[in-house]
Amino acid sequence: MASPALEPLQASRIVLMAGLAWLVIVAQLLTEHWSETAHTLSDMDDAMRLVEVRAFLAGNGWFDLHEMRLGPPEGYDTHWSRLIDAGIAGLLFLFSQLSDAAFAERLVRAVWPMLWLIPSMAGAAAIAWRIAGRAAVPFSLLLTAVGLPAFQHFIPGRIDHHNVQIALSVLLVAATVWSDRVKWAALAAGVLTGAAMAIGFEGAPYMVLAGVALALRFVFNTDGARPLARYAGWTAASVAVAFGISVGPGHWGSTACDAIAVNSAAAVVAAALALVVSARSFAGAQWQVRAGAVSMCGLVAAAVFFVLEPRCLSGPFAMMDPTVREIWFNHVSEMRPLWSVATASPPMCAAVVAFPALAVAALLNLARDPLMRRDLGFVVTAAALLMACVVMVLMVRAYSYAVWLAIPLVAASALRLFAAWRRDTVVGRVLVALLLTPTVTSAVALAAVQAISRQPFEGENSRVVAGCLRIENYAGLANLPPGLIATDVDYGPFILALTPHSVMSAPYHRLGAPIIDAHRIFALPPVASRQVVERVRPTYLATCGRHTLAGIGEAERAASLWGRLAVGEIPDWLELVPETRNQPFVVYRVKL
Repeated sequence: MASPALEPLQASRIVLMAGLAWLVIVAQLLTEHWSETAHTLSDMDDAMRLVEVRAFLAGNGWFDLHEMRLGPPEGYDTHWSRLIDAGIAGLLFLFSQLSDAAFAERLVRAVWPMLWLIPSMAGAAAIAWRIAGRAAVPFSLLLTAVGLPAFQHFIPGRIDHHNVQIALSVLLVAATVWSDRVKWAALAAGVLTGAAMAIGFEGAPYMVLAGVALALRFVFNTDGARPLARYAGWTAASVAVAFGISVGPGHWGSTACDAIAVNSAAAVVAAALALVVSARSFAGAQWQVRAGAVSMCGLVAAAVFFVLEPRCLSGPFAMMDPTVREIWFNHVSEMRPLWSVATASPPMCAAVVAFPALAVAALLNLARDPLMRRDLGFVVTAAALLMACVVMVLMVRAYSYAVWLAIPLVAASALRLFAAWRRDTVVGRVLVALLLTPTVTSAVALAAVQAISRQPFEGENSRVVAGCLRIENYAGLANLPPGLIATDVDYGPFILALTPHSVMSAPYHRLGAPIIDAHRIFALPPVASRQVVERVRPTYLATCGRHTLAGIGEAERAASLWGRLAVGEIPDWLELVPETRNQPFVVYRVKL
């Protein structure tokens, strides 16, 4: 097998192509989205991340992730990683040396997500190279450069954790597929596992895939013993470090299902250490013995996980209040299953499915080759894509992972097509590759389904149209004397970021009782709503656009406080703040 090391000239060409592809994407994203960064904070998570970074820069300790202005009087403890806060804060410090604070913040919100395109592109290109050779790299970069659907979490303004998790997941798959060719790849997979766990659990399927792939290689091939030992040892170390820098000493004994905690960290470390022992002790044993040893490692992890927190077997949201799930979580658009999207908007579903479906076809084409079917790199890549597609069907938010993991397989299959069609010229190959890009395939699928179904594609969120997420429309709120605001759950992070007020709720599943109370204030009829207001004592009620009010019917909506306010009926215990009349945000002062 040829060495994967690049000669200097070849390395420089690949770096140049990658740099040019990245610049093309950056130019495209800045042209389309730079102006938006002056008018909106993108979405709720981006606004909340900004609040968290500002608090960190204002002196909150590394482990102090408590926000008193959210859900007072108790406040809210976020489960997000301080590592991302530190990265954004460092970039903000750098830019603040060159411009005023407001513009430096805007620059950071634009630059941060686009920086994470670099490891994502590198990971996809590395996977394509591993399964189809160096010639697949340019086509992987071309697919990425014309990969608009892949950029959802990388556009200027997106400073939440999703782009980081995507980048780490793609790199983790890349390290795993190279683990049989490059010694340090297994080590890198272990380190990336710890880093991914520190950021969040969105990439958990790919963390599991890495461990399973390396363990199975050890079972069926004794050459897999050393890579497994390296991977497992570094996984144990990196997860232990991730736990230490993510969880304060006062919470070391606390369990959680949605972020790294003692139950998840202990389970992974126990499994990893057991794998180290197995790889070193049974390298010369029969495969049945190796399979038994690996199975025992999995059972050890499951036992530790179950004993420390059995509720987490139900998933990352197992500890969520069932009422919160009913009135809010089940209605979050990005958490919907794909069949729900298909029912609501067939054109949108077609656009989402098109490129991953093309990649599945590419996978089947490549799998016709017996050598491919026996190649670790191809099998792991195929498993990663299929896993991403399954998660996407269950939860449409995973769409971005499916697109990124589809790129290497489409690039590899494109090389086969070029050979079969005898496309030997650069121009011919580029033209064919352009037809296979995520942008083109999604656009064609969307247009085709639109033509068939005659259903228009609704691309804009009604709240954006109504101005509910625009920075300037929070000025009226910001000018009022500080107080506690009850409003739609989605506007909470924007109020925290753009005004001095406290807010009752925000779209975070750990914030149980405040979400329920804020919902009931608007969802109940005025008389019943008043009882909730008397108990929780908000200073203001604010409305903008059509309130979510999930979980109630149209008749209940019309009879609710929100419904009565929408038609101009103001109960005697509220008064309209005059300066907000006819503004996107209409504010009512509580007189109780």
